[in-house]
Amino acid sequence: MSLLSFFKTRPDRPVFSEAPTAVRRAYETRRWSVFLSVLFGYGLFYTSRMNFSVAKKAMLEEGVMSATQMGLVGSALLFVYSAGKFTNGFLADRCNIARFMSTGLLLSGVANLMLGFNPLFTVFLLLWGLNGWFQSVGSAPSVVALSQWFGKTERGTRYGIWSASHSLGEGLTFVGTAVLVANFGWRWGFWGPGLVCLLAGLVLYHTLGDRPQTYGLPPVHVYKNEPPEAPSQAQASVGQLQLEVIRHPGVWILALASGCLYVGRYGIGNWGPLYLQSAKGYSTAAAGSVMAAYPLANLLGSVSSGWVSDYLFGSRRNLPALIYGLLEVASLLALYWTPPGHPFLDSAALAGFGLGMGGLLVYFGGLMAIDLVSRRAAGAAMGLVGLFSYLVAGIQDTLSGYLLDASKVVVNGTTTYSFRLVFAVWISALALSTMLGASLWFFGRSRPQH
Repeated sequence: MSLLSFFKTRPDRPVFSEAPTAVRRAYETRRWSVFLSVLFGYGLFYTSRMNFSVAKKAMLEEGVMSATQMGLVGSALLFVYSAGKFTNGFLADRCNIARFMSTGLLLSGVANLMLGFNPLFTVFLLLWGLNGWFQSVGSAPSVVALSQWFGKTERGTRYGIWSASHSLGEGLTFVGTAVLVANFGWRWGFWGPGLVCLLAGLVLYHTLGDRPQTYGLPPVHVYKNEPPEAPSQAQASVGQLQLEVIRHPGVWILALASGCLYVGRYGIGNWGPLYLQSAKGYSTAAAGSVMAAYPLANLLGSVSSGWVSDYLFGSRRNLPALIYGLLEVASLLALYWTPPGHPFLDSAALAGFGLGMGGLLVYFGGLMAIDLVSRRAAGAAMGLVGLFSYLVAGIQDTLSGYLLDASKVVVNGTTTYSFRLVFAVWISALALSTMLGASLWFFGRSRPQH
């Protein structure tokens, strides 16, 4: 079997039964297996991506890397990730999702195990960049799977719940990896997540699924008694539909809004633990506990956003996106202005930021884009948005590391970092993201059109 044939989606099979109850039973069993697989599987991708941020303080103290080098390493992952998101988004529309996604998780686990054995900057840069490619396999297949197995009337709610998976992964990373690093050193910040991803990848291979038609089940719009796609879309090839995605102005606006959003997301995600330890005096474990408020609230924002837009705003995303955007900007300002020694206020600010970020990750990160295009080109829409999101996030990581090193002060052997300039960058980007999202009102309603 060639590599291409291994990953290619299987041919359609005739519907296995004319009995509606038999079809419904088989469909619902598969739907639950697919949904739980992408929910927990994608969350575990984050344990081998966000772990570097937890290990940074210990690595700085041991002199493994400088803040500038860490910024370059972080950017390497994000730049490669952006290219991978774009490429793998287009591939996911044609792939067997179970094989494609599980392979990415397995290889990410292997890369992290290798990172734990390596203290050299150059090798670390190459391995972390390679990990970015493996990580890029997670998102688009998840969204394609949701588009293939769930109808448009339930898509927002399901997408919102799935989007909370990254919060589960981040929470597990900030708490679990912090405990490993605090007790066993920075190397276990990579070995632990690597072992978790290896095991999860093997499970995912068996529990995820290909398209419904490959199991002798009808397409989801038939199963849910929804209208089919417009004749022009139904008769078009996948390549033609993907070309329409590239030509759609609304998708480009979302890509830019998401890119600015990810400056704030990865600013806090990659540098937040170091900020709490350096600027506010938290220990590694305490910083991990305070940071946990962010992904927990992020989870609530993600889960609520799809339901809120589907049931309170008639599947329109613009107004709730504006509300979430204002909340995250205000919360990040509060986090910066709160003086040291107030863990409750820091946690509350991170929770508000996480709530707003969770909602916007659902809207800007993909849902508003796939609302605008055919479900058969959902991967391409995610790929284009992901390209901009992580390209801009990568620029942020290098810039943040440079600004921190440029503003550090060493007194009696103790290094202090100023976060004034990096917070200005993060907050400005989030404000621009909110304005770009609001500008979509001039490009028509962001609601499902098919």
